[in-house]
Formats: sequence, structure tokens, C-alpha cells
Amino acid sequence: MGLLEGKVVIVTGAGRGIGRDIALMAAAQGARVVVNDLGATAWGEGADKTPAMETVAAIKDLGGDAVLNGESVGDWGAAHRMVEQALDTWGRLDGIVNNAGILRDVIFHKMAEEDWDQVILVHLKGGFNMSRAAAGHFREHERGAYVHMTSTSGLIGNFGQANYAAAKLGIVGLSKSIALDMQRYKVRSNCIAPFAWSRMIGSIPIADEAQARRVERIKQMTPAKIAPLAAYLLSDAAAGVTGQIFSVRHNEIFLFSQNRPVRSVHRGEGWTPETVAEQAIPALATSFTPLDRSADIFSWDPV
Repeated sequence: MGLLEGKVVIVTGAGRGIGRDIALMAAAQGARVVVNDLGATAWGEGADKTPAMETVAAIKDLGGDAVLNGESVGDWGAAHRMVEQALDTWGRLDGIVNNAGILRDVIFHKMAEEDWDQVILVHLKGGFNMSRAAAGHFREHERGAYVHMTSTSGLIGNFGQANYAAAKLGIVGLSKSIALDMQRYKVRSNCIAPFAWSRMIGSIPIADEAQARRVERIKQMTPAKIAPLAAYLLSDAAAGVTGQIFSVRHNEIFLFSQNRPVRSVHRGEGWTPETVAEQAIPALATSFTPLDRSADIFSWDPV
């Protein structure tokens, strides 16, 4: 008996990488799985059902139960059809893993509108579409769990990823709002920021030796390392865990802080632009957050 015995989950972007390993782990823990993947390129172009079919076949080869869905999470109707597919096939739905994503990395001053729109569409709107499609069922049955993939590109920062970072930090806000709004119905919502080698990471151009070394470190971190935490968060064992941001880096699991005030200044007579410059900012400056990137914070090798 696994932690997900008898449950039904939808895993988006499950044809490859992190999504595939989460789908396999969920099935190994007893869940029946809707394997969703449009099969687009990492840039978000084209469609190919083959990767999702291979994940379904792998689950069935292991004695599990899975069905294929090849639609786009960016389509409102498709998201609802995915939920209906789970209900029509197995009569219930217990969890959603919002993993589908694309990358269109471009330095900000060269980013095209389409590069922005497509990344936001798949990551943020796709996450909303899937979450909203399942919300009515979860509310009615007073159960359900959402697991959303965020990224340290949004939580901390990175070069050339304004679209991706905005979408991934938006997912954090979406998850927290779901956790607050759905708590009364015993529905949970959490985020994972994964460190793992995937075809999306592999598409990032290597500009210098330092980046090449970083990529070699990332290659040690397989997508399978993310799956145990995701499966746990989908399970009843995580009943008291909601509104949190986790990260997995090889064999490390992190809990991320969330935005809270760090320091304040007060002036009884109010502020002017001049007194802000003369008093407020000098007092607050020692608590400014440095302009770090993810690699600056996670400076040690994965363990």
C-alpha cells in the first residue's frame, strides 16, 4: 500500500523530465494517473504525443494504471476536459501537479512580446486553468492537493529570464491564494522549486566557463530526486501542509522563506522626498536584499 493508494492525479508536462518521474512515482505509490503532455519543444512549438505515450506505457509496465492526455494546459477548455477525463475514467480526482512549462530565455531589452506571452500562458495561465478546473470537484468532496512547480529564477533571480521568473513567482502567489481560499474545504496547495537536469535546462546557452561548471553540477541532479516530495505533498500524510514553498536539490530539501517586512522607519511629522533621501533610505539600506542570482545563493555543490 503506497501513500497514494486509490487516488487519482493529473500530472502535466509528464512526457519527459520532472513530470515523467513524478507520474511514475505517483503510480508506484498507488495512484492512477492522467499523463498530460502536449509534446511541444522546449521553446513551446509543435506537438507530439509520443513522450506522453511512453510515460503511460512505462506506468502500465510497472503494473500501474494511466491514461494519455495530449492537450495544452494553456487552453481553458482543455484543462476542464482533463479533469472530466479523470472523472469519466476513474470517478474521482485527488491531486493536480502543475509541471508543464517552456523556456524562451532572452535578455530583457531584447525580449519579444510573443516570448513573454507564451511563457506566461503555459506556466501561469496553465497553472490557473488546471487549478480552477479541479477546484469545484475538490470543494464538493472536501479533499484535494495542488503541487505547483516554481523556480529559484523567480524566488531569487537569474539573467535572461524575465518572462520565466515572472511566471514562476506568479505561481507562488497563485498557490498561496489557493491555499487561503480553499483551506475551509480541506484543499491544500504547495510549491516546489526543483533543481534538476532536464531538456529545458539543457536548452540554456553556455556563455562562459563558470556557467559550464554550473551546468555540470546541475547534471548530477536527476528529475527523479523531485518525485518523492511531490508524491508526499499529494498524499494524506501531508494533510497539515499548505501554502508552503519547498525546493529539492539532489538529496537536499529546503523550505523557503516568504516575504515579510524586515525593517521599518518612522517619522512622526510624515515624509518628504528630501527626508526619504536623507533619513529613510540610509537607515533601510543596510537591510537591502542583494541583487543575487540563484547560483550566488546555492554556491556549494549538490550533496
